[in-house]
Amino acid sequence: MQSMLHFCLAIVVIFALALIVSYDRKQIKIRYIIQLVVIEILLAWFLLNSKAGIVAVSSFAGLFDELMKFAGQGTEFVFGNMSKQGLAYVFLNVLCPIIFISALIGILQHFRILPWVIRIVGTVLSKINGMGKLESFNAVSSLLLGQSENFIAYKGILGQQSPRRMYTMAATAMSTVSMSIVGAYMSMIEPRYVVVALVLNMFSTFILLLIINPYDASEEPEPELSALHEKQSFFEMLGDYILAGFRVAMIVAAMLIGFIALIAALNALFSAVFGISFQELMGYVFYPLAWIIGISGQDALHAGSIMATKLVSNEFVAMLQLKDIAEQFAPRSLGILSVFLVSFANFASIGIVAGAIKGVDEKQSNVVSRFGFRLVYGSTLVSLLSAAIAGLVL
Repeated sequence: MQSMLHFCLAIVVIFALALIVSYDRKQIKIRYIIQLVVIEILLAWFLLNSKAGIVAVSSFAGLFDELMKFAGQGTEFVFGNMSKQGLAYVFLNVLCPIIFISALIGILQHFRILPWVIRIVGTVLSKINGMGKLESFNAVSSLLLGQSENFIAYKGILGQQSPRRMYTMAATAMSTVSMSIVGAYMSMIEPRYVVVALVLNMFSTFILLLIINPYDASEEPEPELSALHEKQSFFEMLGDYILAGFRVAMIVAAMLIGFIALIAALNALFSAVFGISFQELMGYVFYPLAWIIGISGQDALHAGSIMATKLVSNEFVAMLQLKDIAEQFAPRSLGILSVFLVSFANFASIGIVAGAIKGVDEKQSNVVSRFGFRLVYGSTLVSLLSAAIAGLVL
């Protein structure tokens, strides 16, 4: 009963925060929101508590565990026994496997398996979320193709989209994660929470978008999605995806170096001036949100600090910090916080999404850039909603 009351409070707060920035409150479709919330709660319970759901989650996590082992063989060949000696752990065991997973995604894309999955799942989702097919297809393709590569798949139709629809597409990309880095997440936090977050974030995104950015999808052009498959030779495609994976790994490495160094400098500066580190201060700022989504009072301060770190830097930095102190959290708090961390909701993602769109359509890139704060705000609410729903069933 107490967890249900806590969840109801979380829903009220999150929906109220979404209403503050809503573009058109009169067009909000209450029926679809209630429908999606019920479906998401049932999915969360199924994945975390039912025998069949636990088996499904374990199997998916086990698949990525095997893939990470294969990726490790390529890493070992290039870098020798550095990994076995515990050297450069993050680079060798977290970042390098992204290259292999990216190559696999390219193969599935080339043989039209991913476009088929995107169409089937997207069509089903469009029947239950009250949104258009493009919005639903984009939610699935963002997850499978990645934050940057996703917009390349829509390059033939991106220029036709209205600003409101561009907000939806960009917000979806920031609220989910790429399948190519799921294995990296699983090396830092418990794999089952990564799998659960993948599912919950998709539905939470639809719910929050129906509040923040409601519009009649039937009034928007529903383009042909032939752009979902680009014709290339097999080895040309494979080379492109391997290099794309390498670029992602290097971008993440650069961001980790820069952000961790900046946070260390801020901590030292704040400690010298105010007697409290920057992360401790941000922990107090995010403490109420951590408590609202179900994290226990004794864990909420540490959790708030990690949540803030994710927002101002990225999820990798936050996950690495959580990995070091995970044993200090109660199991339920750890699960809720882990689900919150699995998304691209941070300030750096604005530049990544806008840059990806700029390579396809410069005008639409400028449109998305103007949404900057609202995109981060909305995608953070998505993470809070997913975490709150996970907390209800944990």
